[in-house]
Amino acid sequence: MILNDKQIKKLVEEHNMISPYIDKSVSTGISHGQQSYGYDIRAGSEFKIFTNIKGNVVADPKNFSEDNFVTIKNNESILIPPNSFALCHSLEQFSMPRDITGLVTLKSTYCRVGLGHPPSVLEAGWSGVLVLELVNHSSNPVRVYSNTGISQILFFKGEEAAISYADKKGKYQNQGQGDQKITFAKAK
Repeated sequence: MILNDKQIKKLVEEHNMISPYIDKSVSTGISHGQQSYGYDIRAGSEFKIFTNIKGNVVADPKNFSEDNFVTIKNNESILIPPNSFALCHSLEQFSMPRDITGLVTLKSTYCRVGLGHPPSVLEAGWSGVLVLELVNHSSNPVRVYSNTGISQILFFKGEEAAISYADKKGKYQNQGQGDQKITFAKAK
């Protein structure tokens, strides 16, 4: 069952599921906050833009390197080059209950200018800061704004799983704690 605004707010109050939590839609710039059947999150102010500036660097998920990216911090916005991508983090931190899963999609405002991001899943029991993969599908640079709406999360309730993400000690559990907000690809 998809959760509505009242159910999401209750989970925030009981489980601190979203922090910080804004109980209404804030429409300055690109909206964020509570929606009728979801929650709009904001992009943080650190971005890692994919580049091959250092030569023949391969993007290998089993051996990922900081050399694949240029880091930009604390700018009002960034430009993602044509046919490239960037990583960013959410301003919000999540603590998913054992019977709730979230599906993350890009806000349509960004989709309409050629940006996309693969759907992500916030698994039951997962906690941390969300890392978003932003893909520029267009032939023009796309501007992405810091500290404003970027994605919407739809929350679903099911029966509690026998083994949650926390139980299996998933490799992205508690990511984004401390100064390092963006976690790169990991292979166990």
